[in-house]
Amino acid sequence: MGVVVDDDLFKALADPTRRRILDELAERDGQSLFEICARLTTRHGLGLSRQAISQHLAALEAADLVRIRREGRYKFHDLNTEPLERIVTRWLRPDAPENTP
Repeated sequence: MGVVVDDDLFKALADPTRRRILDELAERDGQSLFEICARLTTRHGLGLSRQAISQHLAALEAADLVRIRREGRYKFHDLNTEPLERIVTRWLRPDAPENTP
């Protein structure tokens, strides 16, 4: 696992709004931007613009924590836990073989 990948991952996880987005995707995967915005507003009282949420999603995508899936005109956001699993393996189970080169 490279330092750049680690930096993107930890930067993405450092922001509380991004962690809330991940929580929402963990609870219900495959949400559109509209759905994520609505859930953040109603459940967490966050009144961020769609553009702000899009920027947070872009940071999560850069860290490979969120993957985009397109169906026709619609974009859906899916949680990817693989980067977190690599971190767990790296520090909590250092004797386990790593899945990445």
